[in-house]
Amino acid sequence: MSKKITIAIDGYSSTGKSTVAKQLAAELGYVYVDTGAMYRAVTLYLMRKMIVTDTNFDEEAILRQLPFINISFVFNKEVGYGEVHLNGENVEKEIRLMEVSQQVSKVAAVSQVREMLVKIQQEIGKNKAVVMDGRDIGTVVFPDADLKIFMTASTEKRAERRFNELKERGDDIKYEDVLANVKERDYLDTTREDSPLIKADDAVEIDNSEMNLEEQFEKVLKLAKDKIEE
Repeated sequence: MSKKITIAIDGYSSTGKSTVAKQLAAELGYVYVDTGAMYRAVTLYLMRKMIVTDTNFDEEAILRQLPFINISFVFNKEVGYGEVHLNGENVEKEIRLMEVSQQVSKVAAVSQVREMLVKIQQEIGKNKAVVMDGRDIGTVVFPDADLKIFMTASTEKRAERRFNELKERGDDIKYEDVLANVKERDYLDTTREDSPLIKADDAVEIDNSEMNLEEQFEKVLKLAKDKIEE
């Protein structure tokens, strides 16, 4: 029986982390955890409460609400992975909206939010056989992960991918707005005081600016198989 490992995939927004992590988990028969979706779910909850808006960010109110937020992953056999549920409601589609994207990095910078979600993430991954993607998996959540991957791509390429994804879904959006959002999220993710986005010293960096999904998956799968066979 092959050994089970913990795989941490970090990187910038819109680098395809979730896509490749889902593929890898399915191929290996591992649990997949999209930690970015967890932060988006918290953000959606706070937006619904009007605690986080374009003009309001009430940190004290955020902290008061944390005990009332329950996030779980419920496996959907039709899509082949666990979808995010917020207090029992499937919010997988809603958390991907541009409005949530515009607020999530600010919410993720709140230390108590990160503390709460990191505990959940560590509990999910304590038995290994997990592929987890996010911003601080290899540096904070699982600093001892067996395999760490850091995904990157040019700002323009990432904005183009996100723009196409939103257009395909029917969103009325301008490329310039998506590009501005990608740049803002990069700034917030890399400059926040608590667990900023940085490449772990022992992470394998993959720049997928010029890669297609198949090339990216083959590269990541080889890294995983090599590590499992060590």
